[in-house]
Parts: sequence; C-alpha cells; structure tokens
Amino acid sequence: MSFILFPSTRLALALDSLAGLSVGDALGAQYFVPGNKPADLLDGRVPAPPWDWTDDTEQACCLVATLDEGDFDRDAFATRLAQVFEPYRGYGPGAVVMLRQIREGLPWPIAAAAAFHGQGSCGNGAAMRAAPLGAWHADSLAHAATQGARAAEVTHAHPEGIAGGVAVTVAAAFATAARLDGLRPEPGQLLRATAMHTAPGVVRDGLRDAATIKGVEEAAARLGTGGQATAQDTVPFALWAADRYLDDFPAAVAACVVAGGDVDTTAAIAGGVVAAYTGTAGIPAGWLANREPLPAWLAAGSGQ
Repeated sequence: MSFILFPSTRLALALDSLAGLSVGDALGAQYFVPGNKPADLLDGRVPAPPWDWTDDTEQACCLVATLDEGDFDRDAFATRLAQVFEPYRGYGPGAVVMLRQIREGLPWPIAAAAAFHGQGSCGNGAAMRAAPLGAWHADSLAHAATQGARAAEVTHAHPEGIAGGVAVTVAAAFATAARLDGLRPEPGQLLRATAMHTAPGVVRDGLRDAATIKGVEEAAARLGTGGQATAQDTVPFALWAADRYLDDFPAAVAACVVAGGDVDTTAAIAGGVVAAYTGTAGIPAGWLANREPLPAWLAAGSGQ
C-alpha cells in the first residue's frame, strides 16, 4: 500500500523510533553494572532507575534534530555531533578524536576518511543511531537506503560501517511501513528486504544468514553480538532480534540482553526498529519512566 507522509507525521514516527532506541540503549547499558543479572529480565525484573543512556542515544538525538524534508544535511549533523558530544557517554577513543577534530574545524569528510589509518571506521556507531532516519523515510526503502548511507558517511568511511547504517535505516523504514499498512511481516521478511538494499559485503551476508535462524543462542553464536564493536558483528544479530520480535518490544530487548556482547548497542538498534513498528505504546511505560530524560536541546532542534 502506498501512502503520503507529511512532515509532522515523519517527525512523530522518528520520535517513536527514538524512544525505543533510547530505552533499549539505557536498559542495555545497565547490564554492564555489576550485580544486574540479564536472566532477571526474562522474569520481568529490571534494574533500579535511573537508566542513563549512552552515546548511542546522544547521536540518535543529533540525527533527529537534523532531519528535515530535503536531503539529510550532513554538515549540520556533523556540527551538532561535534558540539554536543559528551565523551563520558561511552564514545570510543576513535570517535572522540574524530569529533574533537570536527569541533576544531576539520571538515568531516577528511576526519572520517582519516580514521583507523585511512581505512575509515567499520564500527557500529552509524548503525546504532540510524533507526529514526528509517522511520522518517518509511515511504521508500530505496530512499531510506540512500539517506542511510549519506548519514553514515559523516563518521564512517569504511564500506561495512556504511552498510551497517544503511541496513538499520532500511529495517526501520520497513518496520514503519508495515505499521502504517497494518501488517505483521512474517519472520525473515524484514531481514530479506533489508539485505536487498544493503551493499554486498559481510553485513549483507550476515543479514541473509540471520533470516534462516530461529533461536537466540544460535543467532548469537553465528552472527556475533557486538563484542568487536563492528557493524559486521553487531547489525545482523540486532536486526535478527528486531525481525523475530517485531511486535514485542520487551522480548526483543531481552533477547539482546541475554545474548550479551555490546548490549546497549544491540538493544538500541533492535529497540529503535521495533518501536518504529509498535509505536511508543509497545514500550512498557515503566521502562520509559526509568530512562534518563532525553536532552533538552532535542526539542528545539527537532521542531517539537
């Protein structure tokens, strides 16, 4: 079914995805705190609040604040990332160096290309922030893929890092379109559709592999859970969780938590995609209340 999205609708959809991303991120991060047991989440027991969010959410907020009706304004996005980033939120050393360089005036294409001795970053940073961009572009998976690549390139010059950002953007667009069409896709559909719009490489191969997996233990073992903090070993598993539990936000986040690895990031990606499908109504109200409030500057930047 085709549909027309007006700017206010696009923003509302992106904010739903951001809510899921930030709750997944903030809850996932609690399992790096000694004493918080992932198995408890399967029984509905969650850590004590507040749940502070990490760089995943901070970058996603920058993305949402930059969205408009035209092409994604990469210069504005890079400037916002550099101006507001707080290193203690969990940024990797390479990201801190890059964002400080941009803050000091180095053009972002140069900063991104110079990372990792000129190879560019293949990290999961472009992917972890991307879901709201897909929700915004739910009316076209092809356009979502294009915009996902443009947004990823601001900080990630490596093809796999870009592919991770594209994959999550397309997955969120697919989930949002299914929501608007009133459909519940069959398991594997989201992954196959996403792979079709992702460039050849390790990320796409992982998505195709993920579409054949049924259980979380097998998914974690075959796909990786972000232990290397790369797009290749993060995105396929996170999108597997989103595809498998597309209408069950708590189950999607729990799958990421019990699998271990880079839990805040896998839960952020899965949470952002699932909330694009369920809306904020799918997120437990208590979980939203436990999450640290989003930054005040977001409202002004996103036109709320």
